[in-house]
Amino acid sequence: MWGRKRRDDTSAEPVSPLKEALQQVRIETAERSAIVLEMRDAEMARLEMLNEALDPVFAEIPAHVEIFDRGVSRGDVPRLWIDVTAFVLMGRDKRTYRFVQETRYGRKVLSESSDIPETAKAITRYVASRLIERERALAGGEPREISSRTQPWRTAVAFFLGLMIGAAALAMAALAFG
Repeated sequence: MWGRKRRDDTSAEPVSPLKEALQQVRIETAERSAIVLEMRDAEMARLEMLNEALDPVFAEIPAHVEIFDRGVSRGDVPRLWIDVTAFVLMGRDKRTYRFVQETRYGRKVLSESSDIPETAKAITRYVASRLIERERALAGGEPREISSRTQPWRTAVAFFLGLMIGAAALAMAALAFG
């Protein structure tokens, strides 16, 4: 109507090599993303199986102990969290459980195995060590509080002793050079 020519729907347009390549790449990308999703689902399933194997261990922990926060997180790298610093993730082969702990100095691998019972045993040892650390910290907390009450007096005495020694040194220097 306005000077445009109508496209004839019956005529077949030749497909350019670029359009054909783009279509092929889109298909391959969709297939790869489907494979990645399947692998991620497999990782999640393996981590959930390990999580279920740990149920008896965490059932024995007293209810008032709140240092553990176990759960499976979804994301680019699924993880089974044991506490704030320790977690399990799958290795590169997606069959190996890698139990790691984040420290001040970097990531520390505590256990690496493709066997659920072996990984559960390593996690049980870790949980036991954390419980013992907690008990020691709670038992050792009272003497530290008592010594911290006396520490301000020690600081004050050291300050005044230093002040007197400094004044004496200044007086001696004034007599010697004056």
